[in-house]
Amino acid sequence: MTLPNIFDLCKPREDVVTGTIADSDYAANLANVLTGRASRDYTDAPTFFTNTYPTEGLKELLVNVCGRLSGRGESVSAVFRLDTSFGGGKTHGLIALVHAAAGMQGVSNVAEFLDPKLVPTKPVRVAAFDGENADPANGRPMGDGIRAHTPWGEIAYQLAGKAGYEVVRQSDEQRIAPGADTIKELFGSDPVLVVIDELGEYLRRVQNMGGRDQLAAFLKALLAAVESTPQAAVVYTLAVRSDDGKGIDAFADENEFLASSMSELESVSGRKATNLNPTRDDETAKVIRRRLFASIDDSRATEVINAYRELWTAHRNILSEEAKRSTTSTEFAQTYPFHPDVLDTLTGKTATLGGFQRVRGMLRILAKTVATVWANRPPDSSAIHLHHIDLGSDVIRREFTTRLQQGAFVPAILNDIAGPPEKLALAQELDATNFKGLLPYGTYVARTIFIHTLAFNNELKGVAADHLRYSILSPSADLSFIDDARTRIRAESAYLDDRPNAPLRFNAEANLTQVIGREEKNIDPGEARTQLVDRAKAIFGGQSFDLVPFPGGPWDVPDDVSDGKPRLVLLSHDALEIGADLREIPEIVGRMFERKGADGNGLRSLRNNLVFVIADETKVNEMKRASVRRLALQELKRPERVRELAEHQQAKVFELEKKSETEAAIAIQQCYRHILYPSRNALSGAGSVQLAHSVIDIQNASERPGSGQLQVVRQLQSQNKVRDASDSPDSPSYIRDRTPLKKGQMTTRDLRDEFRRDPSLSILLSDDVFRKAIRKGIEEGVYVYKRGDLLAGQGDPMPSINIDEETTIFTMDFAKTKGMWPRPAPAAAAQPASAGTGAAISSEPFPPIGGAQSQGSAPGLGEPPQGGPDGVVAASAKVFAAEGVLKEALRRVIEQAKSAKLEQVDRVVIRLFEYGDAFKLIPIANSVAGTKRTVKIAGSFITTQDSEMQFEFSGVAQDASTMKDYLEPQFRAAKETDLQTSIYFDFEGGLALNGDAADKFIEKLTRFASAAAYVEATAEVK
Repeated sequence: MTLPNIFDLCKPREDVVTGTIADSDYAANLANVLTGRASRDYTDAPTFFTNTYPTEGLKELLVNVCGRLSGRGESVSAVFRLDTSFGGGKTHGLIALVHAAAGMQGVSNVAEFLDPKLVPTKPVRVAAFDGENADPANGRPMGDGIRAHTPWGEIAYQLAGKAGYEVVRQSDEQRIAPGADTIKELFGSDPVLVVIDELGEYLRRVQNMGGRDQLAAFLKALLAAVESTPQAAVVYTLAVRSDDGKGIDAFADENEFLASSMSELESVSGRKATNLNPTRDDETAKVIRRRLFASIDDSRATEVINAYRELWTAHRNILSEEAKRSTTSTEFAQTYPFHPDVLDTLTGKTATLGGFQRVRGMLRILAKTVATVWANRPPDSSAIHLHHIDLGSDVIRREFTTRLQQGAFVPAILNDIAGPPEKLALAQELDATNFKGLLPYGTYVARTIFIHTLAFNNELKGVAADHLRYSILSPSADLSFIDDARTRIRAESAYLDDRPNAPLRFNAEANLTQVIGREEKNIDPGEARTQLVDRAKAIFGGQSFDLVPFPGGPWDVPDDVSDGKPRLVLLSHDALEIGADLREIPEIVGRMFERKGADGNGLRSLRNNLVFVIADETKVNEMKRASVRRLALQELKRPERVRELAEHQQAKVFELEKKSETEAAIAIQQCYRHILYPSRNALSGAGSVQLAHSVIDIQNASERPGSGQLQVVRQLQSQNKVRDASDSPDSPSYIRDRTPLKKGQMTTRDLRDEFRRDPSLSILLSDDVFRKAIRKGIEEGVYVYKRGDLLAGQGDPMPSINIDEETTIFTMDFAKTKGMWPRPAPAAAAQPASAGTGAAISSEPFPPIGGAQSQGSAPGLGEPPQGGPDGVVAASAKVFAAEGVLKEALRRVIEQAKSAKLEQVDRVVIRLFEYGDAFKLIPIANSVAGTKRTVKIAGSFITTQDSEMQFEFSGVAQDASTMKDYLEPQFRAAKETDLQTSIYFDFEGGLALNGDAADKFIEKLTRFASAAAYVEATAEVK
């Protein structure tokens, strides 16, 4: 069943919904009521009592005073003092008395306030003095041309007209208080009610006129006159606390003086005034509900309150103490439709500000809030929360900034909470970007924090995270989004208190975020661009591509092989930025791709050697901001600057400056995310510039900041465009058919260069993958390889692949046509009966390295096998051999040994044909325990400067690993390489074949060396 909302259960008063309540309607003015100038809400008795909640204090006041005036009550006193906080209902109580003295004509709910029998039936003469409207210097116009300067002058005229004023004229004009008998003379025989309000303000006005002593004398005479008149009563107000007599408003000194004076008078006379409080704190909610709402369905509201209670219980571990108290639900029932935190915060925090009149101030704010809620109908309207107080509404915002004199917070409101349409505030931006389609969590969090910020005492300012959750949580809200919004606002706000462990609260002055922002504005644009360019160059430099940064035209992009790496052309964001919906290749890119030379008119040859990286038009500004922010933080980090900041801000600057390096790198990579790469599937179709478009995903661009080339490689790999050393090569048949090799023959260098020319081919990041393609072609019978006298084809041991003008690749068909293939098969050697059944393998073109070799035969071998480290194989040894991928070759020789019914092998020998495979396997071999490990290496390499080195090594695997560490970088940088490697494993006691020892040996050896693709493995049994 759908939970009812406030629109189902509550009906606001018409003037509240329409917003027609004037400010004066909230500020009850006794003088205006008596003269008929106040609004109908106050002058019309039926309307007044309909809108008024009968608090216990108000009922007590009416019962006592009306009983005194009617002569039918049992009032204990003729004098009544209203002690209450500013805006706590004292003036409202006086107005109620004025209407009651007039007989409460037309009031239908009299019984709510007092026994109807106590309502005076005889005319009651009412005199009221309102210190707020007094004019001691000029006199207040009363009528009949009379201007009264004192409380006794005004009261005399109101009780007995012009004749009454004449009785006290001298006293009024001379500001000398009349005696008790004179005042009693004014009372006459009719019931009399004298009400006095805002005496503190009057006393402030006459402080330089000697008014204090005369006012005290007047009050003494007035109290004496009232006490001796049976149906007379005096009601006066004082804005002091009843417990300690301390003043609580702007006229605290005057009110404390009056309280002291009245206490002294009571003590001397022996007559005590009856002290009353028209509105207790626990009745505030009822007063507000009665004034703002025509009806509230409290019975159905129980359903809503129960839903909240279940939420509070379910999340009690992450909510504040209020959610755990059983009394909160009871309080909610009394405050509904307002969430308990609304009145708790306004009374416990906002009310501590000077000028906030408790009931009156809350009525103003909440009436305007109800009007905006009913106008906007927010989806989370099961109750009215603090976050529904819309600071974007001018009338509501002014309640805080103007009436409560909190104008210093205007920049914080406009910047972080609610800005104008042309410049959204932070919270509004978060709602648009992070919470689109959801509740406006950013705005809700910011509003709640702001209301909790407004308090007089520093310890009251702000709100903890658990209380924030309690304040915002509703059946429509998600706690995870509340926390997310809180985290984002805390990180990005310019005005939140940024001190460690500070509660969530706004400052009137900007925090470190704003300080950084100001510093960003001082950064020189030229310096920022230089830093950005340098950083982008560093990020997109690397080992996979030769970077061409920010070229001005085709002349800046070379068209040669250089060091063999393809070129990555990084275009300046100032020159070009594009979007995800790119329809055609930009002209500047097309010219660089197709042209070369100083004048840009030459035709580019190596087009498949270029990849373009271009900025995203939606990310350029973000990248620039990140670069500027980094420079600003570096500036603030300087010793002379950082000393200007608070200690907690200094630590934050160092932290942010350290993070800004990564953030700037991420921003650059997220901006430079468009890739244009050579492809037959061109962006604009056939006949156009042969470039395709791909976009790096934002999340991928954020990985490993500072490694821009890595993201480019990954993206092009996903498009099946680039190949590195670990990738599988293209199909040999495809390479044959797509290149001039289809004519029959090409040198390896020309074929390699064809990969740099033809956009339909892969971009090769390493010559190793090209060599793999040649080996694969030889293995599959597609190619025949020839270098000097060496000829290799399908079934031959794999040669080392050279890339030069002396090495040629033939297609198989061409080789057969020319009579080059197949070669005459070598004569088979005699095979002993005890031999295994492994395939014959020639040891050429890798002759044994050093030492003599026994001529003993071995099963399945066309030539004598290579011996141990000393080159010797026992004449009686049985040898099993296989060639292929490492794991496959090892398993095959073990299977051959098992097929020969052997129980163990004594030695395993692995021969490797590629230096990459050898360098991977040597360290792994060194880690294999339980066997003697020997390595034999012979080879040579030619550097890019045509220097040549030849070497031989024979020794233990540990020394071979050290040798490998030296040789590997030399081989990677060399122009030509040649390496033959053999690794020997001699097992003391043999490698058992009937258990899992052999499998474990193979698994350990191949677990991390599966890329060691082509090997020759032999197993010997002595």
